[in-house]
Amino acid sequence: MDRLKEKYVKQVLPELAGELGVRNAMAAPRLTKVVISMGLGRAIGNNKILEEATVHLSTITGQKPLVCKARKSVSNFRLREGAPIGLKVTLRGQRMYEFLDRLISVTIPRVRDFRGLDPAGFDGQGNYNMGLTEQNVFAEIDPDTVETTLGMNVSISTTARDDRSALLLLSKLGMPFRTT
Repeated sequence: MDRLKEKYVKQVLPELAGELGVRNAMAAPRLTKVVISMGLGRAIGNNKILEEATVHLSTITGQKPLVCKARKSVSNFRLREGAPIGLKVTLRGQRMYEFLDRLISVTIPRVRDFRGLDPAGFDGQGNYNMGLTEQNVFAEIDPDTVETTLGMNVSISTTARDDRSALLLLSKLGMPFRTT
């Protein structure tokens, strides 16, 4: 069993059930999926950036990313319908727990000038979004291979119905939120 999932089952779940007043363990909030996405607006005229981002995202997640294409043509942005403009990976199950464990214990502490995650990143329905400005913070990426610095968005979906219980879940899993 993965380290983070084992921590959830043995430690976090009983604490959550007690604090939220939940009798059934299946009613307690849990993680459902993690979506990592990259916007590649600069890659419109340059396929090399798309290929580099694909290699880096697959190295970080251990899964091949899905190429997102433009739905409409926008002449001001020199964008054609069907042109690749982004990448995304959806992680569930064991890969999700492994990625989150690496994100919490290795990657987030490597972020420069880190003062804690913003607790305002919740969407009102128990899901959390955070942005990373560069892919170099991941230990899997060799800084010598990075030609273009690209940011990414990490979206964590939970079964929590409100932000308070989702914040409680993620903080008990080890996410370092900023205290106000």
